[in-house]
Amino acid sequence: MTVLDVTLHEYGPAVSVPLCVEAGRALACAGILQSATPDPGREGHWVLRAGSRVGAVRTPGGPVVRIMPKTPVSRLFFLLGFSLDPARAWRDSREGTVDTGAYDDVVPALAHAVERQIDAALRQGVLQGYREVEESGMVVRGRLREAEQIRRHFGRTPPVEITYDAYTADTAENRILRAAAERLLQLPGVPGPVRRRLSHQRVRLADARPLIRGQQLPCWQPSRLNSRYQPALRLAEAVLHGTSPEHRPAGADALSVDGFLLDMNKLFEDFVTVALREALREHGLTARLQDPHHLDTAGLVRMRPDLVVRTDDGRTPLAVVDAKYKVEKADGLHNADLYQALAYATVLGLREAHLVYAAGRQPERFHEVRGTAAGQDGQGVRLYRHTLDLSREPPQILSALRDIAGRLAGATPHPRS
Repeated sequence: MTVLDVTLHEYGPAVSVPLCVEAGRALACAGILQSATPDPGREGHWVLRAGSRVGAVRTPGGPVVRIMPKTPVSRLFFLLGFSLDPARAWRDSREGTVDTGAYDDVVPALAHAVERQIDAALRQGVLQGYREVEESGMVVRGRLREAEQIRRHFGRTPPVEITYDAYTADTAENRILRAAAERLLQLPGVPGPVRRRLSHQRVRLADARPLIRGQQLPCWQPSRLNSRYQPALRLAEAVLHGTSPEHRPAGADALSVDGFLLDMNKLFEDFVTVALREALREHGLTARLQDPHHLDTAGLVRMRPDLVVRTDDGRTPLAVVDAKYKVEKADGLHNADLYQALAYATVLGLREAHLVYAAGRQPERFHEVRGTAAGQDGQGVRLYRHTLDLSREPPQILSALRDIAGRLAGATPHPRS
């Protein structure tokens, strides 16, 4: 039986598809979908519903499952690009977006973008650097490893145990780029022309050792020497962190799905907080992302607001922000979100808290909470709700966030009495 690919849509309706038990269990256990359950009305079928993750995965013995985003792919990669590099080091200066070619699917667009960045990084040649090498040699080169010489050869020569600094292309930067190219070549749905170009880039990076799957990525430090590599490196690391979700039940073999997935919840949160942090610097303010606090005095209930705005010295909190990748309800209310924002404001001693949604009916509104928490002027805590229309052009999105940053900068620095 021919296994057909399955296409789902982000937060779209559930779809009943033919799946073998192994593939269905892999999808259910991996947690990459909002739900994956056997269809009670159709034998050999599973009911799948996508959540916030978009991309493509290959199931064991089953079809390739593609999850299409609600946001246009070009806009999605703008969010990713800004989150990774707000200085716009590797985004197209003319359009403000990552070069995704003519592709409107996540994996083909990603593969195209990474290959173009690797090609740009290698245009002036493969970066080389010094790496310490320890080996056995027939001649002395560098420094003699006396302890190893005695332990392995009882002091006899040759061979000799030596260590030296080699000028080589086997650097952390090149290993990361090679690993990203190899991972993309394994993903489902990479177009033939892009696959050929990725294979060419892998050949250019052949002197770099391959990474072992599951191994921690090698560390690299931004510098003047690797500045031309940095755009490609940031995108390559995003590829390597977003591939191969797997789940291993206790006492069982791994049920794995192979592919690339972006979590839109986290992507939206990262974009909003990074963009606000950059905009707040223009007002002389600092911002802490994922700032840890506790709800209770005993320190048992932890809370971590997405962003806390502080004065330039970082001591006094001014406002708190939480990003929500969701659309406002018909009545405009998300009660649980408002309670969460109120808890943040209460713990931090603030007069206002802000929620930023991915879409909504109005650009801004607020709720004022009165009661014992009100200040001497009688004003209670204000909970602001902002909406960010991701269908707009990148300059308009950034302009809207700068307006929100201006609102945050106008918050009073004095805690409630």
